[in-house]
Amino acid sequence: MNGAHALIRTLVDSGVDTCFANPGTSEMHFVAALDDVPGMRAVLAVFEGVATGAADGYGRMADRPAATLLHLGPGLGNGLANLHNARRARTPVVNIVGDHATYHKRFDAPLDSDLELLVRNVSGWVGWPTEPAGVAPAGAEAVAAALGPPGCVASLVLPADTSWSEGGEPALPARRGERSEVPADTIDVVAKALRSGEPAALLLGGTALRTAGLIAAGRVAGATGARMLAETVPARLERGAGRPAVERLGYLAEFTMAQLAEIRHLVLVDARAPVSFFAYPGKPSDLVPDGCEVHELATGSADAPGALAALAEALGAAGGRAAVQPSGRPDRPTGALNGEAVAQALGALLPEGAIVSDEANTAGLWSAGATAGAPPHDWLCLTGGAIGQGMPVATGAAIACPDRRVVSLEADGSALYTAQALWTQAREDLDVTTVVYNNRSYAILNLELGRVGAAAPGPAAASLLDLSNPDVDFVALAGGLGVPGVRATTAEELTAALERSFAEPGPYLVEAMLPPGL
Repeated sequence: MNGAHALIRTLVDSGVDTCFANPGTSEMHFVAALDDVPGMRAVLAVFEGVATGAADGYGRMADRPAATLLHLGPGLGNGLANLHNARRARTPVVNIVGDHATYHKRFDAPLDSDLELLVRNVSGWVGWPTEPAGVAPAGAEAVAAALGPPGCVASLVLPADTSWSEGGEPALPARRGERSEVPADTIDVVAKALRSGEPAALLLGGTALRTAGLIAAGRVAGATGARMLAETVPARLERGAGRPAVERLGYLAEFTMAQLAEIRHLVLVDARAPVSFFAYPGKPSDLVPDGCEVHELATGSADAPGALAALAEALGAAGGRAAVQPSGRPDRPTGALNGEAVAQALGALLPEGAIVSDEANTAGLWSAGATAGAPPHDWLCLTGGAIGQGMPVATGAAIACPDRRVVSLEADGSALYTAQALWTQAREDLDVTTVVYNNRSYAILNLELGRVGAAAPGPAAASLLDLSNPDVDFVALAGGLGVPGVRATTAEELTAALERSFAEPGPYLVEAMLPPGL
């Protein structure tokens, strides 16, 4: 048996049954082995950033890794931005990167590169077998490493000759780590801080933003008066009617500072202390207010929901009821189409169990509020800030959860990074509704231009923040990639298009024409 066959069998036996691929010559023996090893679904992406982003979306929703298959350093380079986002989300991903045959490396062929430098930048684990017998064991270790806890991109570099050479044998699944219990003295310290009577907040992230963690946090908040906050860009937030509501920290540093201004005890639960996304002249980078004490309840590989449950018990609130978001939808919008109207339409129509991949950026500011009382759903955010995530993550989420409607909220600038995801959605016939907010502008950069203290833009600067001349026709673009779509210019047209898409299977794109620059 060659190394490629042994690897795929090992991956399947370890629970990895989906591979998002953009292969090349060095990966052909892996590709050929797919026909001989049942149980592995291969999904073609026509750009590596779609493959890596789809693996991220799959892992966030499946709670187990998909694999990628990328071609050498340049292929990995094309996928790095969404591997960065996956790293920030702590998503389990088995990232397989083909390499030249071991004996060919010394010739410095045209596609050769410093692959180790590239791969270590986004990976929590790296394996690099040099013999076919080592391929399958490395694959088993990659799966275990990806699952963590807390979860990571585990990259397996696969020299071509280790794939095609005989001598490989399937390996047993590797032992996986378990989340650790938070020590009782840590629980006691946090409980004492919350009983102090001083203003306090729980800052929740990661696994604490699933329903079990939110319910336990809600009990703690009900018993102590602590506020429930979420990190700005959570990987996966379970929300909607009947679930405890949590307030996300703002993207702008000024908003976060205002939210935290009165807090004297900030309890981190699977989250990091807040910092500004960028440096700004004369403004702080550390957003924890002066005089606020930071307490780490559960971080890294700790059991965050378990720690919150133990904290509730220490506070005598284990049997308490957490306040939940009441059911309620906005009316269907009418009249002019803008970001607020799009949000109202989403809130009025969002299906129960929907998965929202949110990369709407500035135009989507109203979406979270308008959908708060919609039926229970999941919200996936741009964790690492590298745009071009939204449509690929939606693609992977749809493959992980084929019985749920996925709604991809896309800013027009971000959509142009990875529009190729639409082709994969069409090829796989995925239930994804894409809403493109077309304001013909990089609106966030127009905002940031002033916030960093730069001079008022002249014609050259303004041209770099403008997406007109020519205007992008996203309906035509989607059609060329196999996805039907419609352009909406009024709130009524948008609502009708969403309702039609939610009622019918398969992918669909709605281009929401917004006022320029808004």
